[in-house]
Amino acid sequence: MNYLDYILAAHKYGETRGITSICSAHPFVLEAAMRHGLAQSIPLLIESTCNQVNQFGGYTGMTPADFVRYVGEIAERTGFPRQNLLLGGDHLGPLVWADEAAESAMEKAKALVRTYALAGYAKIHLDCSMPCADEHELPVDVIARRTAELAKVAEEACNQAGLPLPRYVIGSEVPPAGGAKAGETHISVTNPENAAVSIDLTHRAFTALRLDAAWERVIALVVQPGVEFGDASVHEYERSAATELARFIEKVPGLVFEAHSTDYQTRENLRALVEDHFAILKVGPALTFAFREAVFALAEVEEAICENSSRIRETLEVAMLTNPVHWKKHYTGSQQAQKLARHFSFSDRIRYYWNTSEAQSAFEVLMLHLGESALPLTLLSQHLPEQYEKIRYGQLINHPRALLLDRVTDVLKTYDFACGICVG
Repeated sequence: MNYLDYILAAHKYGETRGITSICSAHPFVLEAAMRHGLAQSIPLLIESTCNQVNQFGGYTGMTPADFVRYVGEIAERTGFPRQNLLLGGDHLGPLVWADEAAESAMEKAKALVRTYALAGYAKIHLDCSMPCADEHELPVDVIARRTAELAKVAEEACNQAGLPLPRYVIGSEVPPAGGAKAGETHISVTNPENAAVSIDLTHRAFTALRLDAAWERVIALVVQPGVEFGDASVHEYERSAATELARFIEKVPGLVFEAHSTDYQTRENLRALVEDHFAILKVGPALTFAFREAVFALAEVEEAICENSSRIRETLEVAMLTNPVHWKKHYTGSQQAQKLARHFSFSDRIRYYWNTSEAQSAFEVLMLHLGESALPLTLLSQHLPEQYEKIRYGQLINHPRALLLDRVTDVLKTYDFACGICVG
């Protein structure tokens, strides 16, 4: 039994326990999570998506094995025990190749799942909900059959390599990655009857492929609890709308819900989600959003005290305009509205540009300018008031790196509260 098994078993037993799924490859986010995990003495669940990390490199340029090494290196640097790391693969299926015919897309999806399994991922979300180029809407039984086919690939790969067998998450009744569309005012909560059909048909598909043992390791179903965020708005969790859904999963042995796009929910909403059996809470953009906030705040401090600044905001703007692929389809409106979204949107498309050489160089200059001595308290009070308070009370050192990590940790603490972890 690993930590994930323990938490979910405790939840099904009646405890208000959950686990945060950290969906980010940003080094500062991962370092903050690991340092916080060390302080709280808790394991970490870190996930990569099929777009981010795949057999062809994804947009990070990393294969699953590369990502395992990358996370391991950060763990070694921070002193976080590798045995306390749980890695998850998110939306593994034909999504990346949905513009191809189904046969071709599924072959690549099987190779994707195989590489994740062989890299030692402990949690695999199987998502076959996306129609391919030669398809329209997919019947639930087809989604279920494809899900089972991918599970079989993972099982065979792990058995042949002598690796521990993974836990599985099924289902995908969530909006596309990147947040809600502009103008979207209502998010429909999953119908419990649809959830029941999805579970039943997927179970039957597993049985048909003699995957009964694998089905025992299916731990969660992805559904839509009615939470999402757009560029400048957040769809708040409404418990009353999800009551029937919560009551439904209580009667299903061994399964909880996994909630996607929980970013920017209040700590009370997150707690309510866990109480309503959304025991796995996924968060990503909110963490890099917090990092961006802190960097921009430090840039304001830098401009106030340094004659020649790093111009990091301008550098990021140039990088986004030079290569608009990561934001162009997401931000609309006037030129001014698009610029505002590029820098401040909740969907945080700017996160794709931190690893450009220009942004990294500007960030290094910013850290160099601010790292030589303690920053003026008056400016920290102006631009990072919460971190200023912690410095005054002796809870945080006055150093730019510590300030950045702490701002990300503030977000993680809201999830600790939700998941029943005592925050120190």
